[in-house]
Amino acid sequence: MACFFRRTIAQQLAKVCGQSEDVFIPLICAVPVSKKRSVGDLRVSVNSLVQNGAVLPHEDLQKNTETLAKQIKPNSVVEDVIAAPGMIYFRLNKLMLAQKVLKQLRSEPETFGLKSELLTHLHGGRTLVEFSSPNVAKKFHAGHLRSTFIGNFIANLKKALGKEVIRVNYLGDWGMQFGLLGAGFERFGCQQKLKVQALQHLYEVYVQVNREAEHDDNLRLAAAAFFRRLEQKEHQALSLWKQLVEITLEEYKRIYERLGVHFDHFSGESFYQSQTQNVLKDLKSRGLLKTTQKGTAVVDLSDADKSQSVHFQQLFHILSVMGHQWAHRCVHVAFGRVQGMSTRRGDVIFLEDVLEEARSRMLNNMRESRTSKDLEDPEETAERIGISAVVIQDFKGPLMSDYTFEWDKVLQAQGDTGVFLQYTHARLSSLLNRFGDEMMCGDLSPLTDSRSVSILQHLLRYDEILLQSATDLQPRHLVNFLMTLCHLVSSAHRELSVKGSAPDVAQARLCLFSATRSLLANGMRILGIIPVDKM
Repeated sequence: MACFFRRTIAQQLAKVCGQSEDVFIPLICAVPVSKKRSVGDLRVSVNSLVQNGAVLPHEDLQKNTETLAKQIKPNSVVEDVIAAPGMIYFRLNKLMLAQKVLKQLRSEPETFGLKSELLTHLHGGRTLVEFSSPNVAKKFHAGHLRSTFIGNFIANLKKALGKEVIRVNYLGDWGMQFGLLGAGFERFGCQQKLKVQALQHLYEVYVQVNREAEHDDNLRLAAAAFFRRLEQKEHQALSLWKQLVEITLEEYKRIYERLGVHFDHFSGESFYQSQTQNVLKDLKSRGLLKTTQKGTAVVDLSDADKSQSVHFQQLFHILSVMGHQWAHRCVHVAFGRVQGMSTRRGDVIFLEDVLEEARSRMLNNMRESRTSKDLEDPEETAERIGISAVVIQDFKGPLMSDYTFEWDKVLQAQGDTGVFLQYTHARLSSLLNRFGDEMMCGDLSPLTDSRSVSILQHLLRYDEILLQSATDLQPRHLVNFLMTLCHLVSSAHRELSVKGSAPDVAQARLCLFSATRSLLANGMRILGIIPVDKM
């Protein structure tokens, strides 16, 4: 409930500075939890106040800070105001902190933090997220893994923040590579094998036809002829193309279901084939389309776009010069490569092999663990945890960074891994199932100890983390927040016993653990992870 405390402090600052309290709200931040003794719970930078015109600049920053801090009086919400170098800290009433945070988390667990004043400008409107985009008639390669996870995260985040989200999967279902596959299937394909292992058979055909086309001119000519037949809508070629598209989509949908990913629209290059001539006419009429010496039509970006060599930057620039006002709102989220994601199946890494590997290894780890519970469906649980491990490994750092994938590190139960995230959620679920999770939060005065306060202080940062995530579309902020929360919970679980405690103490601690589990689950779902209750 950071907004309540932020608003209270903003009102105080507004009176002192003679400005609207709305000026101060985005400038007040929660203090990150650390092992050192906390100076305060919330803070404001005096430099940020000067830059936003809230206070007049002064040659002595520290004197300015101390003068301003003295003018802000403690009250029932803010117990102390502390001037530090260039910063003013606010120490909150810890009982009120527990009451405000836990009351909202218990009454509105699904929307905690989402109604914050920091996020109101993000509510409403529509966002289209296009992601994954594998090639039709090919097995889902692990190279599409990052696009799938990242796009799903962005779509989940935008939806949580109140956007109408449209999820689109733009498939590679047209072009000369399809001509090659079509010609290859007519030579080497088998309809019977399509019924048994469709994508595996198509992959084998594609590998074979590419290999033979390297030294067979007739095969290359046959590929070009097949694609011409497609463009001319020749019945036999079009019928084979439709069959392969439908087979592929069914396989992909099954894999997406395993990942917990869904789409509103499956589109593709073929859908826009009939519209390309209109686009070319538009470009030509605007004087943007030029013909090269080779006879190729291009949009020349050499003068206006020297530094923008990336495909999507060039695309957005073309859309802008074509007069589309929405072009400046288009964003491409770039990401690096994954190295070392090998499986027992061999060098070519297919996503389904990765999922099988994750499930198999996790299932084996669970069987060897003394703490694993009796599960109704251990394979389903192992799959969810395995996927969590892969997602968190992918999201821990900046998306532009390459990283090396190592199975043993990814599936560790200790450290900042998806397994640790799931373990913490399952541990809290077990505690709440044992002692009951249906009680109302009553007397919360037992939650003023350092362990409880650290968790509550950390929860204050949730809306800021969501804002940061929405601003740069990087999942690592949310991952780091959840990992810190899990470490705080792990320490509290060891020291704040429920069993054997006085009833009022036990109830207060259960309220804290229940609220924490709710927020942990919310954050996991935004990342694209389905929480497990047992493991």
